[in-house]
Amino acid sequence: MPEAGKSDMYGVPLEDDKDLLYENAVIEIESFELPIEATLRSVYDDQPNAHQKFMEKLDACIRNHDKEIEKMCNFHHQGFVDAITELLKVRTDAEKLKVQVTDTNCKLQDAGKEVIAQTEDIIRCRIQQRNITTVIEKLQCCLPVLEMYSKLKEQMNAKRYYAALKTMEQLENIYFPRVSQYRFCQIMIENLPKLREDIKEISMSDLKDFLESIRKHSNKIGETAMKQAQQQKIFNIVLQKQNNINMSRTMYITNGKIPEESNEVKSTYAFEEEDENEEEVLSVQDLVDFSPVYRCLHIYSFLGDEETFENYYRKQRKKQARLVLQPQPNMHETVDGYRRYFSQIVGFFVVEDHILHVTQGLVTKAYTDELWNMALSKIIAVLRAHSSYCTDPDLVLELKNLIVVFADTLQGYSFPVNRLFDLLFEIRDQYNETLLKKWAGVFREIFEEDNCSPIPVANEEEYKIIISKFPFQDPDLEKHSFPKKFPMSQSVPHIYIQVKEFIYASLKFSESLHRSSTEIDDMLRKSTNLLLTRTLNSCLQNLIKKPHIGLTELVQIIINTTHLEQACKYLEDFITNITNISQETVHTTRLYGLSTFKDARHSAEGEIYTKLNQKIDEFVQLADYDWTMSEPDGRASGYLMDLINFLRSTFQVFTHLPGKVAQTACMSACQHLSTSLMQMLLDSELKQISMGAVQQFNLDVIQCELFASSEPVPGFQGDTLQLAFIDLRQLLDLFMVWDWSTYLADYGQPASKYLRVNPNTALTLLEKMKDTNKKNNIFAQFRKNDRDKQKLIETVVRQLRSLVNGMSQHT
Repeated sequence: MPEAGKSDMYGVPLEDDKDLLYENAVIEIESFELPIEATLRSVYDDQPNAHQKFMEKLDACIRNHDKEIEKMCNFHHQGFVDAITELLKVRTDAEKLKVQVTDTNCKLQDAGKEVIAQTEDIIRCRIQQRNITTVIEKLQCCLPVLEMYSKLKEQMNAKRYYAALKTMEQLENIYFPRVSQYRFCQIMIENLPKLREDIKEISMSDLKDFLESIRKHSNKIGETAMKQAQQQKIFNIVLQKQNNINMSRTMYITNGKIPEESNEVKSTYAFEEEDENEEEVLSVQDLVDFSPVYRCLHIYSFLGDEETFENYYRKQRKKQARLVLQPQPNMHETVDGYRRYFSQIVGFFVVEDHILHVTQGLVTKAYTDELWNMALSKIIAVLRAHSSYCTDPDLVLELKNLIVVFADTLQGYSFPVNRLFDLLFEIRDQYNETLLKKWAGVFREIFEEDNCSPIPVANEEEYKIIISKFPFQDPDLEKHSFPKKFPMSQSVPHIYIQVKEFIYASLKFSESLHRSSTEIDDMLRKSTNLLLTRTLNSCLQNLIKKPHIGLTELVQIIINTTHLEQACKYLEDFITNITNISQETVHTTRLYGLSTFKDARHSAEGEIYTKLNQKIDEFVQLADYDWTMSEPDGRASGYLMDLINFLRSTFQVFTHLPGKVAQTACMSACQHLSTSLMQMLLDSELKQISMGAVQQFNLDVIQCELFASSEPVPGFQGDTLQLAFIDLRQLLDLFMVWDWSTYLADYGQPASKYLRVNPNTALTLLEKMKDTNKKNNIFAQFRKNDRDKQKLIETVVRQLRSLVNGMSQHT
């Protein structure tokens, strides 16, 4: 800071510190280094007259500067004057130069107009060339994009949707980034999502059309697949036979022999020729265009929506599976209904198997197995329900064949079918039931047409015909001359033939069931046993029980069952020849023909006994005794002689029966006759019997005893047959001899003469005789003998009553 009393840099004396402050403020304003606001604020802060003082300082400063400027101008004034003088001298020359330059410029302008025009043209051409080059470069960059987009449109129009999606991907990843600044590119980019959705909708529509198409073509696909499976099976069988024949032929050639070509080989060649001439069987690929599935799968996979497509496909196919598995209401009526049902199911699963093997992940093995198990349960339930309505064995057999082809076909596509073969065993039982019903009708028809008489043959040819139908062996019959008769009736060879036909029919069902020969043999024997024990036995029992069947027919039935029983071993041999399973095998089932025909014979024998007894009852009902006659007729009753003659002729027919049967029938007849005669005497409605009636009755019993002693059926020992009348004989002897004392004395003794006479029986008959004596002998009291006899009768009656009462009390 300058000291007080001294002048500052401008020559202004400084009075005091305040003046110094103003000077510093002016200096700061001149310097322009500090903000003026702060400087001015510092000047006006404390004093009220600061403004005036400051302005004075400022005016003083301005005057000093004006003086300095005047000094400087005075110093440079001469130089300025000299310069002006020089410029005035140059002025004339400058004007001349200006004229010359103007002329030259005009000339240059005139001369450069053409150049300027050409230059402008060149510039314009260069600009155009540059623009063209730029356009070409941009177009070269855009053209691939446009070409790819055009290609995309062509692919869309050609329905090459998967290729279109690939093109879209290239456009988005490679081409669009190069031209993203252009407006047309944005339009294209915005259009691509819509195109993708269109492709998804179109491909899904194609898939729906495909699903509808395979639903309609499932039947044809299934028929084709089943036909192929059948042909393959036949081919394998023929090939196996041909290999076996070739092996045997090689063995013959090794032994130096060349056999002739067998019929089987010829048939093989014929089969091969037939296959060559046959129209080629189309495969599933030929019948169905799977491209919509592939295309749709690729599209959805490419778009990352494969799961949606898989779920939709599986859901729709499950719906179609339920429709396919739904049977027609009348499916069981014809085999065509079953064939269509199986064909649709096979077609469905053949398509699914194809989809499984040609696509990755659309369907899986687990999915097809689950679908098949569901379908198999439904199929088995449907077949169980509908097959139960089948009453025709031929239809059941055709159903079995269809199930076998159905199972073989699906097994060829690796579907498990064991449950189907288990079902066939159930259907086999039903098939056997239908066979049994059919053969029951056959047997009934045979029995209705049978005349129940031995088969007559007039010559050797007729004899051989019967022998060829039925295994009959009888050396004695062969020695007889023609004409002669077989012991059995015509129904026997017919039944034997029908049993063999039944075995053949049962065998048809057992074929192609993938079972061993042992199992087939067991099935045949069990079904044959059912035929014999149930069907044939029932028919025989019904035949035997028919009212119109007489004794002669019953005898013939017994003879027939005997020969059928003997033929059972030939039936067993017949089954053995079919199955090649020896009868000596441990688990081989035996035929129950022996027991069946024995039961039938026993029934026939029992019916013979019953009918004989009925016939005896009919004759006995014709008896017309005069129970009050005083004297007998002297000869046996007519009804009894007719009965004995009938029995003689009947027992002559029994000569072809086994001796025991004839003896039993004869014994049963005699016992029944004896019982009937005894009941006639003891009839409660019969109140009175005279001694003459007893004597007449005794004559009839004597004829019965004579008939028994004449041995109407050979084989009885001694008087065995006469013992059938022993009760009657002892009772009549007691009344004829009137030996009551002996009877009463020896009663209960083993050696009693009248051991077979029951006291109650004797009492009943005696009371009837007592009442008769009372009625007929009114004046008996006047004759001593009659009085004594009456008293004797009364005495015997009392004793017999006492004996009967004693027996009752003892009992």
